[in-house]
Amino acid sequence: MNCNDGLDGIVPIVLVSAQGDMQTAVEAMKAGAVDFLVKPVEAALLLEATARATAQAQRLFARREQRAEVQRRLDTLTPREREVMALVVAGHMNKLVASELGAAEKTVKVHRGRVMEKMKAASLAGLVSMLIDSDFDTPELRP
Repeated sequence: MNCNDGLDGIVPIVLVSAQGDMQTAVEAMKAGAVDFLVKPVEAALLLEATARATAQAQRLFARREQRAEVQRRLDTLTPREREVMALVVAGHMNKLVASELGAAEKTVKVHRGRVMEKMKAASLAGLVSMLIDSDFDTPELRP
């Protein structure tokens, strides 16, 4: 049983069953159910469970949209800007980035500025935070 098969955990499930045994409840929760209720269900319990599921769905959809927005921004970067961003996010100073890429430090500063502008990041910390919050794991960002 998998309550969210193929949906990347996007649809929270409240499972209501006449079969209220412990094994079924455990399997349902392992499969991603937000709640497992046994019939007959009190209206208040059902409303609470659906409210939790709705809140979870809202958080998941917001996270998904955040990731999509960051991806749209990443897609605007040139390959060189991605290289510069990866090195800067890894903590390298402009001079070292320039040395590693065989470029002038001034050129690195220009690329870094474009990265910040395209990614809509006000600071390096903001850029790093944006990538971490969005769970980005792209090859060019791995150490």
